[in-house]
Amino acid sequence: MNRCGWAESNPLDTRYHDEEWGVPVHDDRLLFEMFILEGAQAGLSWTTILKKREAYRRAFDDFDAKKIAQYSDEKIEQLTADAGIVRHKLKVKAAIVNARCFLAVQKEYGSFDAYIWSFVGGSSINNAWESVSDLPASSAESIEMSKSLKKKGFKFVGPTICYAYMQAVGMVNDHIVTCFRHSAVKKIQK
Repeated sequence: MNRCGWAESNPLDTRYHDEEWGVPVHDDRLLFEMFILEGAQAGLSWTTILKKREAYRRAFDDFDAKKIAQYSDEKIEQLTADAGIVRHKLKVKAAIVNARCFLAVQKEYGSFDAYIWSFVGGSSINNAWESVSDLPASSAESIEMSKSLKKKGFKFVGPTICYAYMQAVGMVNDHIVTCFRHSAVKKIQK
């Protein structure tokens, strides 16, 4: 069975690749979870974040944006002392700011899903990369997304983070064409 090369280094990466990466997500809670995790990943490996994902769910109230938006300075101190997550204070504070911005977007657009998927016209972009080395770090869509998110007050939303987010939530199908998931993901897109 052929996979994208990055997914073969450990069982956690393989499971994530085989079950989640590139699958279109339209559930606001999961879209928010991936948004926070992608921001936390900046400068780190995705494997590091996957290893900490359950601790993130516990520490961040299962990514309940309403609860996170209300976090106090005391809660920030608790989070930055939690070895189960990335204890970078700016990233922790960004999660809180992003929760508030997320709620504002939901109010403005009816859902975060409606807003975020608008950058790809509401449907996934299917790429046809031959090799993992062909995958770009950003795209015109991720650049536009980044600009819009920044205007709305979001943090840790550069074009590269936005592109990784697009890959994670299935806005783009970046499985290489020889990967068994490329055609499988294509079949489940709306």
